[in-house]
Amino acid sequence: MTSTIFNIRFIYARFASRRFLASLVILGAAAFNCNLVQAQTSSAIKAAPATMAKATFAGGCFWCMEAPFDVLPGVISTTSGYIGGTKINPTYEEVSSGRTGHTEAVQVLYDPRKISYEKLLGVYWRNTDPTVKDRQFCDVGTQYRTGIFTYDDAQKKSAEASKAALQKSKPFKGDILTEIIVAPEFYPAEDYHQDYYKKNPTRYGFYRAGCGRDARLKTLWGAEAGGKH
Repeated sequence: MTSTIFNIRFIYARFASRRFLASLVILGAAAFNCNLVQAQTSSAIKAAPATMAKATFAGGCFWCMEAPFDVLPGVISTTSGYIGGTKINPTYEEVSSGRTGHTEAVQVLYDPRKISYEKLLGVYWRNTDPTVKDRQFCDVGTQYRTGIFTYDDAQKKSAEASKAALQKSKPFKGDILTEIIVAPEFYPAEDYHQDYYKKNPTRYGFYRAGCGRDARLKTLWGAEAGGKH
């Protein structure tokens, strides 16, 4: 079942990719366009105003991790991408193979005057299953491991305090296995992955339901699932 769902997701992503690249004539042009999109997205993140801050979270499929943050007042944008691996500018296919060491993640650009990092952490936890290692829901492999990637000492301390508090108050029995790591380079994913839940709501809904994400979140977090409360 896990293999089937993963294949469905991979096929959908490939289908979306072909649609995105349909106007290009040759593979070389496609590669150039993809790299250009990644470079532009990366530049936009680095060029964020001084009043903005960024946070990066890995919670399994990045398609599913954008929406919970997009709806929060004070969040400027979310970007799906790859982090924690060895290859520079990896592709989706490379990361999905599990051989680059990256995990799928979402980078959140936010205004700390309007929303706190602690609030983001609360939403993050309640959209993941922190009790498992190298998987999330139906997706299995190191490329789906959870992780909180911090950019300064303040974020590190907040993340560690949040994890410690949750370990004491969690509504489930399993230990929290999510790692807290100093953020290495984040590589934005291909354009067709960005806002996938908006661009392809039917396919996204089919994948999310088939993967059992919401059912598992409800089992773990009850009414707090999704961080809506």
